[in-house]
This record gives sequence, C-alpha cells and structure tokens, in this order.
Amino acid sequence: MTHSLTAEQVQLQDMLRRVAAERLAPRAAAIDASAEYPQDMFELLCELGLFRLPFSADYGGMDSSLASCIAVEELGRICYNTAYLLVVQWTPFSAIHAGGTPEQKARFLPGLASGAQRAAISVTEAQSGSDVAGIRTRARRDGKDYVLNGAKIWCTNALFSDFILVAARTGDGDTPGTVNLFIVERGTKGLTIGRKEPKMGARGVPSSPLFLDDVRVSEDNRLGEEGLGFKIVMEAFNKARPVIGARGVGLAQGAMDHAIEFVSNRRAFGQQISDMQGIRWMIADMAIQISAARNLVYHAASAVDAGISGRELATLSAIAKCHATDTAMKVATDAVQLFGAAGISDEYPINRYFRDAKVLQIVEGTNQIQRNIIARNIIGGSRKA
Repeated sequence: MTHSLTAEQVQLQDMLRRVAAERLAPRAAAIDASAEYPQDMFELLCELGLFRLPFSADYGGMDSSLASCIAVEELGRICYNTAYLLVVQWTPFSAIHAGGTPEQKARFLPGLASGAQRAAISVTEAQSGSDVAGIRTRARRDGKDYVLNGAKIWCTNALFSDFILVAARTGDGDTPGTVNLFIVERGTKGLTIGRKEPKMGARGVPSSPLFLDDVRVSEDNRLGEEGLGFKIVMEAFNKARPVIGARGVGLAQGAMDHAIEFVSNRRAFGQQISDMQGIRWMIADMAIQISAARNLVYHAASAVDAGISGRELATLSAIAKCHATDTAMKVATDAVQLFGAAGISDEYPINRYFRDAKVLQIVEGTNQIQRNIIARNIIGGSRKA
C-alpha cells in the first residue's frame, strides 16, 4: 500500500490550487462573515465535478479517498466552508454505498455524484453526543413502514438537503445492534428542521436540530437489514475520517501560509520579524507538524482505497483525524500569536482559521473519542473506556 500521488492526482492538486486562489480566496471572508450558504461555491464544485471524486467510475469518479483528501486539503487551505460542502455530501454517500440496496444506490447515488441532490446524516442527540449507542430516537414498525419519533441536534446541511439519513433505534432493546439508518426525504410529514445554529466556526454550512413527530418512512428507505445500521454508521465514519483529517491539514497549511506572509512583511527592533530566531522556530514547528499530519491522513486514505476495513481502518482513521485536527488547532493558535493584536482583528483572516480549527477537534467524533478508539484497538479493554 502506498500513498504516493499518481500523475492524475498531481494534476487534480495543481488545478484545485489554482481554482482556490482565483475563485475561493475572494469569497472566503464574506462567506464566514455573513454565515450564508455559499450556493455559488456549491455550483462551482458541481461544475468541476468534484462531488464525484470518491465515487466509482460508473458515476464518473476516481473511486479514491486519497483524491478526495487532496481536494478537501487544497480547498480548505483557502476556504473551510467550500471544502465542507464536499464533506457533508460524502458521508451520506459512504453510508448508502456501504449498506444500501441496489435500488437505493440507483435512486440516490447518481444525484449525489452530480450534485443534483444534496444530503445530510443525522446521528447526534442532545443526551448522548458522540455515543451512537445512546441514541433514543425510535423507529416503530407499522406494517411495511416505520414510524420515527425523537429529536436530533447538529444536523449539518439539513436545511439544504433533499434527504437526511436519520439514525433511530428499532424495537425496544438498548443494544447497538438495534440502531438503523433511515432515508427521510425532504417534505415528509412530521419532519421539522429547526433554525440554523449560530456557530463560532464552520459558519457557511448550517447545522440545525431535527424534530421527528410520527414521521412515516417506507421499509424501502431503511438502510441495510434491521439491526445492522450501527455497523454501517461506524464504517461510514471510519471511511470519512481521513477526509476530516484532510480538512485539518488544509486549514493548518493555510494558517501557516498567512503567518509567513505576515511576518515576512513586518519589522520590529530594527529587523524583519521573519529573521528572528524564535519566530523562525515557530514556523519550522508548524511545517513539521503539518508534514506529519499530511502523511498520516494520506496513509489512512490509502488504506480506505486498498479496501482495508474493521479495526485496522478504525485505528488508522482515528489517528489521522485526531492528529491532523489537533495540529490545525496548534498551528492556528500559534499563527494568531504571530499576528499579535492583528490576529484578533476581523481585518485579518487568521482569526477565521482559529475559529474553524476548534470545530474540527469536535465534529465527526471528538478527539477524546478518537483517543478512546485508538486505545481500545491497541490495548483492549472496555468499549466504554
């Protein structure tokens, strides 16, 4: 298994770097400031065919997690929110691809690949957070239908989605095996999407609560066999986590780029700030951390592409996500410090990187959860550890 880039992937990287500089850079600050959904950026991603990247050749894609990570890294280097548009589309794709019937794949995957359809996945609940096994939303059997009742929080992209994958517990048991995913389409009676949450970062792609009041869903919209939804969710998250790590790598690289530009154009105490040894060491440490994070992310993505799954992939993905997003936070924090008072001013972009970095340590399983996964897989012990 290797994560050396192919000629095609290098071409993708070069193209996206140019697009990010020309098209994303002029928009990034305004998207964050207004907290409005960047429809123009969504249309750009459709135009470039980027939603297809992780899809098989049948859908015009490269069937590559590594290519997907490259795209997210290059776009996230300039605009966190534009890169986020890709991520929120790909996690539902992973779930349907892993557990969907041929009919479900035919109904939903072409639209997700082209951008003609948008999707979200809703797992998190107020009382359980990252604990998927603690889900309380219920899906009660009623003939060939299910009736869903419950509430969700932090469903990102729900306001713009054509359908949402909702995790709910079937039956009366409390074991993880009773959790399933249900495809709930927009406009279904009883589904209410709440207001968008005011967020510190990731402001351009809204997150909302969901309220499910006797939402009737056909058996045909259940993902996988009854009782297997928990496994599907976990495998989808494992495959998505390298991409989350790529967001961290891109954000950290962008923060370092801004810091280098700033210190290279300032003077203090009779010399250029970038010539001061303490400053140079800070930049060097950023470069070291980013390089390590990038290699971990590419390694995990290559494992996805090689078909590795289960505990091995869970460990690689957790390590990549945790280290890369911690690196993003550390680099962004140090970059703000290098900007001094300018770092906390809205006149400069670095405070946006700092706010977005904090989000990455929390979403898709907090970094404490990632450490639990890593420890459990390498030393064993309780699943609750």
